[in-house]
Order: sequence, then structure tokens, then C-alpha cells
Amino acid sequence: MEDPSLDVTDKLLMEQIQPGSRVLDLGCGDGRLLARLRDERDASVLGMEIDITQHHGAIARGVPVIQADLDEGLHDIPDLAFDYVVLSQTLQQVLHPKQLLEEMVRVAHQALVVVPNFGNWRIRLQVLKQGRAPVTEVLPYEWYNTPNLHLMSMHDFQDLMRILGIEILKEIPIIKHRAVEKAWLANLRAQQILYVLQRQEQTAEHAPAKPATPLTF
Repeated sequence: MEDPSLDVTDKLLMEQIQPGSRVLDLGCGDGRLLARLRDERDASVLGMEIDITQHHGAIARGVPVIQADLDEGLHDIPDLAFDYVVLSQTLQQVLHPKQLLEEMVRVAHQALVVVPNFGNWRIRLQVLKQGRAPVTEVLPYEWYNTPNLHLMSMHDFQDLMRILGIEILKEIPIIKHRAVEKAWLANLRAQQILYVLQRQEQTAEHAPAKPATPLTF
């Protein structure tokens, strides 16, 4: 089942990336986003993808791509080799998300991460009413065939960033396939979230917009 928010997340990601930037896309699939960044943003791009079919698809688009397993880390990539590193709808599928996030803010000035929100009200309602593992359009798998290993809410992700000393520069909820900044009850309503991250010791061009957490939903 194709994620209907795909166009929304692509557009959001592209809006965060300055023209002429160096971009690394982890789990780049068939290179769709990187091809657009190359053609529309004049970006220097590189992808990493483990699936051989998707890898061939990226090559067919003329996108440079390395066939690699993200669970083996990014050890061969030097510090701050890229301006941006992208990880869209992949964090929940890797074995060691904490280590990968740390590596991302090491190899790039900013990390752009899109994750599904397990705190969404539809997921909560399914669990409450049916007592079963939830299936939604953003998480469209049964428990026995899902690639998703680590599911989190917005609050879970924010807590991990504090533990890792990673700064959240932007937090953009995606609600009903639309980006809604400063959304009301975002952890309850958002299906996905885009995070823009960087190491705390880096000097940002703009003051980070820290997410407000007055209530826990």
C-alpha cells in the first residue's frame, strides 16, 4: 500500500534544503527524492539503499547510490561531509535507531527525519476498541509482516533527542496529508512528523524552535 503522504513529505523535505547543497538520503528507495533535489535544487546527491531492486531503480534515474545496510552504520562517511542527511519513513525499521541518529548528526550539518506517529488518535482507538495491533494507511502492515521494529510517539522522539543532546530545530506535524506547523494537540492528531535536527554544539543560523509540551496527549 503506497503512503498517500508521499508527495507531502517530499515537498516538505525539499523546502528544508537550500539550493546547491550536499545531500545524503539514507534508505533512498528508487532515488525519487534525490533526482528531484538534483534537478530542481541543483544539489549534489548520494543515496544509500539495501534493496537491490530499489538500488537499480535509483541507478536508472542517474542517481549515485551505494548498496549498504544502515544497521552497519555510517563509519565510512567523514564528519560533516554533507549539508543535509535525510531519513524518511525508515528510522522505525532499523535495528539501532539511537546509534543511527547519532551518526546522522555527525556526518551532516542538519538531519531531516520523517517518522510515523504511534500516538495518533486512530491508532489509540484501534487498540482500545479491537485489542489488536493497529493497521492504518501510514502503518499499513499486519503484525506478522511489518518491517517496523520501533514505534514511537512525538513525545518519545522528543525525549530521545534530549537524551542524545540533539537539538530539534523544527517539528512539523503532518495531519490529514497536510503540514501543520504549531498544530493543536499534535501528538494526538499527527499521522507523521518531520524533524529538522542538529547537534547542540553546532551554531545554528536561526534560533531553534523548541516544541511546546504543556500537556501530554
